[in-house]
Amino acid sequence: MLVRVEGIVIRSVDYGEGNKILSIFSKEAGKLSVMARGAKKLKSRHTAIAQPFTYGEFVIYKAGQMGTLNSGEIGNAYQGLREDIHKAAYASYLMELTERTMGENERNAPLFDQLKAALDAIDEGKDPQIVVHIYELKILAIAGYMPELGKCVSCGSTDGAMSLSIPMGGTLCPRCRHNDPGALAVTEGMLKLLRLFLNMDIRRLGRTDVKPGTKSQLKLFIRKFLDEHIDVKWKSRNFIDQMDKYGL
Repeated sequence: MLVRVEGIVIRSVDYGEGNKILSIFSKEAGKLSVMARGAKKLKSRHTAIAQPFTYGEFVIYKAGQMGTLNSGEIGNAYQGLREDIHKAAYASYLMELTERTMGENERNAPLFDQLKAALDAIDEGKDPQIVVHIYELKILAIAGYMPELGKCVSCGSTDGAMSLSIPMGGTLCPRCRHNDPGALAVTEGMLKLLRLFLNMDIRRLGRTDVKPGTKSQLKLFIRKFLDEHIDVKWKSRNFIDQMDKYGL
């Protein structure tokens, strides 16, 4: 059976002498494992479309759990993004977040639109850290761990200065603060920013001007949520950290 999907190559690994196995996140059918025969060969018609980040239309022959790439038409190869090590690192993290969080054939058209928008935003020069943080929050929500940032997760109160409980999954009011002695202090301004990002459609993201100190706090809070609730060692994230450490 031939299946035509709109998709993004989120992972590409060599297989055998001339083939690649692709993980394609598609709008219509979710994540698909696809064999691209001959894609390692320079003259293959599948070489270009089998590259990571590539967005396009894929025609796949499905006869079992793994499909075979029949043909493809590139919509955007994101060549400029691929040639910039900084942008490529953040794009790789987006791919890894999607590949390791979404189950096979788990359809999620809204997330597909957000992933495509995130690639577009980074390619256009928008702040990649902000783009990634918005997408990370969407991944948390899909995994069932969307932070509760509008009221106390313990009693439902909206009164008083809130703190942020990572294990409990959201904010705690002063009366419930004792439920998590390790809860993090958080300003109302930071909470507003987190709430904004939680509901942000990346397709509508404009230019951002977030102070370095605020970005450091955002990274701390969101990463703590990810690491607490999605226990994965992110290879691409480690590479980003190394780039930041050495000022690349």
